[in-house]
Amino acid sequence: MRTLVIGDIHGGLRALHQIMERAKVTKEDSLIFLGDYVDGWSQSPQVLDYLIELNTTNNCIFIRGNHDELLLHWLKDSKDNLMWYKHGGEATVLAYEKVDVSTKQLHVDFLLSLKDYYLDDKKRLFVHAGFTNMNGVTYEFYPKLFYWDRTLWETALSLDRSIKPNDLTYPKRLTLYDEIYIGHTPVTRIGKTEPTQMACVWNVDTGAAFKGPLTIMDIDTKEFWQSEPLNTLYFDEKGRN
Repeated sequence: MRTLVIGDIHGGLRALHQIMERAKVTKEDSLIFLGDYVDGWSQSPQVLDYLIELNTTNNCIFIRGNHDELLLHWLKDSKDNLMWYKHGGEATVLAYEKVDVSTKQLHVDFLLSLKDYYLDDKKRLFVHAGFTNMNGVTYEFYPKLFYWDRTLWETALSLDRSIKPNDLTYPKRLTLYDEIYIGHTPVTRIGKTEPTQMACVWNVDTGAAFKGPLTIMDIDTKEFWQSEPLNTLYFDEKGRN
């Protein structure tokens, strides 16, 4: 049995199908999704349908992403957000024009059930964006930062590699967990399209919302599988580009 972690999907159901096939996922595999299931490509409702069904056959953990929270506000409270529209929400709103009321309620229930983070028994943390409290996730004052923070990744990126974890100047946040798996900030921003490790942080968002692939990775072996770039799978759409 494997434990597989999946990066930000952003409405790209075709890419999700590809990585599940390429990784040869079976019912014995546990799956940890890092959030941002929606916004970008045109199949956000279908992605949620797929994940809800997958949860009946596999052991799945679904982390909350910031785009998932924005969709929840729109579905549940009819809360419009112009900035959301500009960052992938418009494609989602258009896609939901063909979704019936009962299915929308199932999606609301799914979005409400998402976890802020998951910590396994090997001190491996899974969170969409990060956290800011230097004592760890259970002490976080601002839970929204679990799916909005970028400072954890920026700290890991900028860290002087000559500084050892036992040094007094080493960032305490990077000593609390053996590994931290995140999405949220695409590694394409630093010119990469594969899962990227900085200090103890693994970033698995490989830019599927834009022109990168979707990634699934075995957290024990670090073997990973990727889809084709999303802009080639949805060649007649703009995604978040």
